[in-house]
Amino acid sequence: MSEEVGDDSHVPLDVDCLPLPLEFEALYLLNQVAFHDLALAVLGTNDAAERAVHRGFLEILKLWEKLCAESEDLQQEVWAIMRRTVISEELLTLRQQMADLDSGSGLYEALGNLPPKQFDVMVLRYIGGHSAKRIGWYMGVTVSTVDYHCRQARRRLAPKYHRFLQETQEGTA
Repeated sequence: MSEEVGDDSHVPLDVDCLPLPLEFEALYLLNQVAFHDLALAVLGTNDAAERAVHRGFLEILKLWEKLCAESEDLQQEVWAIMRRTVISEELLTLRQQMADLDSGSGLYEALGNLPPKQFDVMVLRYIGGHSAKRIGWYMGVTVSTVDYHCRQARRRLAPKYHRFLQETQEGTA
């Protein structure tokens, strides 16, 4: 089987990879934007974000049958795989580079020093602009857990960034 690419060129298609499970396609459509937002915030460029999200979805696809059969919370497992794929090595680099993005306030460096779940919530809420309900769905946790991680992150950041946090909270309300 092949797909036409140009005049006389053909690209062979791997029959084993087609078709994708319908549930996997739905998962992709529902999560791709949030995963891309996180990857873009972490990696800094659209190309790097797209590559990371692609790698993450390939990993999910590779584990799809096992995830469907054994996972108690598929969404949380998928989020963990994507997060691990996107952030694993890049998070360390990002945390070091965030100070360079800062305009002297130290906010990005402080965000980079947050624990992983607090960092995710802050990135998705304040950079991605997602609601607590949507973030909870993406991460596979409850809205109250999202709010908890957000409160904890804000407490860590509050001593130095109280005014900024107050302004961003009013902007999301």
